[in-house]
Amino acid sequence: MGHVFRLVGAETMRGLDRFAIEALDLSGELLMENAGRAVTRAVLAVRPPDGSVAVVCGTGNNGGDGFVVARQLAGLGVPVEVVLVGDSEALRGDAAANHQRARRAGIAEAPLAASLPPADVVVDALFGTGLSREVVGESARAVGAINAAGEYAVVVAVDLPSGVDADTGQTLGVAVEADLTVTLAVPKLGLALEPGRSLAGDVVVARIGIPNEAPGLAPDAELWTAAAAGLCLPERPEAGHKGRFGHVLVVAGSEGKTGAAALAAEAAGRAGAGLVTVACPAGLGDILEVKCTEAMTVPVLDTPQRCFAAGASTQIVALAAERDVVALGPGIGTNEETVKCVQAVVEAIEQPLVLDADALNCLAGQGELLRGRRGPTLLTPHPGEAGRWLGLTPAEINADRVGAARRLAELTGSVVLLKGAASVIAAPGGAVAINPTGGPVLGSGGTGDVLTGLCAGLLAQGLLVDEAAALGAFVHGAAGDRLAAARGEAGVLAGELAAEIPATVEALRARAIEGLEEADPGEELEVAFPEP
Repeated sequence: MGHVFRLVGAETMRGLDRFAIEALDLSGELLMENAGRAVTRAVLAVRPPDGSVAVVCGTGNNGGDGFVVARQLAGLGVPVEVVLVGDSEALRGDAAANHQRARRAGIAEAPLAASLPPADVVVDALFGTGLSREVVGESARAVGAINAAGEYAVVVAVDLPSGVDADTGQTLGVAVEADLTVTLAVPKLGLALEPGRSLAGDVVVARIGIPNEAPGLAPDAELWTAAAAGLCLPERPEAGHKGRFGHVLVVAGSEGKTGAAALAAEAAGRAGAGLVTVACPAGLGDILEVKCTEAMTVPVLDTPQRCFAAGASTQIVALAAERDVVALGPGIGTNEETVKCVQAVVEAIEQPLVLDADALNCLAGQGELLRGRRGPTLLTPHPGEAGRWLGLTPAEINADRVGAARRLAELTGSVVLLKGAASVIAAPGGAVAINPTGGPVLGSGGTGDVLTGLCAGLLAQGLLVDEAAALGAFVHGAAGDRLAAARGEAGVLAGELAAEIPATVEALRARAIEGLEEADPGEELEVAFPEP
């Protein structure tokens, strides 16, 4: 798809480097010079008039980029000083050559001290994508000195903030807190995932001659932009009517959790589905008749505890046969009878199925059941629910969100939308998209139910499951961002989020129709990462 940012991890980036040098015959020195030039332009853009620059260099290729930056700045008359972290004898190849050039250019070089030389801009050229170990010792002290300098100076990171894992976005012990990151050639996965996303500050992609793709080296993930989301929205023809926009069956609710069913139903309608039906435990029918003004309700067999009885599966399967999409799980609980009902429904129906919340808990460990489905499936777990499937804690899930989502997708044969900061969408086979929208405004009860209904509503209008998942996540987060901008991050309710969906969708549609304000990243030499 156009208008997405291709993202790569460390191994893919090394492969692209090798392809550029070996197959395209681009020298490492040329690529390092191009990288340094891109960073130099970024430094000049943020440097105050007559401001000075300190470049903190490591002994690898990232440090080599830093030496190029220092030499180019000095050639422009900018006061610049290099701080070398490590022994200069450890420098090799192009990095060593550029270190010698910086020395011959007369650039002052200082060892690492308790603090950096006074400067208005600090360039972090310690570590790049090759870092795979914890930052300790002198390097950790250098990171601390850069962060301390950030109190008064602008910190510009080369490729990614030192200490951020290129694959996961996690910090390797300690990490630089940058104001601006100039990522080289192709954006790194770790810049789109937390906490790397926050540590990177603003991100600029510098095209330095290395291609986005090479034979056998596809990107590891995609990051959607507003333009990509706008182009993916289902069409709304002038002659359209409710029968053309799909019918969603929401199977949800239990005693005390009718709100989950109502929110999912409302979100499906707000997403553009033509018709919505809620199947609920019979004892809750009167309540949901009141809550769901626009949706139809069908009470089905329940238990004395007013949750789905095992026998309700036959009724639900019959209802599903006359509808286009089923959303199953919000607020249903994990009563033994309900577990049997969920398993029977999932095994029997052929319609596209969105599984959320307690439906995921009812099915935990039954990957074979999901892989055997005749219709496509979308799972929308939070880290706790994903962890139950994978035998991991939420912290372990968040430590490698892309890896966890891929594993769950393969285990279940389903598209997985792993919720959380920087939601990850993974399909069986390994394709991954990362969502840039949303924030703490979504941290209130019921917002997950809204996402379930939203994705189901998009599926009902004919989108493929992976498209509905990525677009649903984007719209969901963008609606939250709109509310946060207008009213603040706290106190926004899930119902208000659902109500914001139509305006968000129309804003995205307008962006696509009006020519797309942001340029296609594949066509620009240097572009900024998308704003939420």
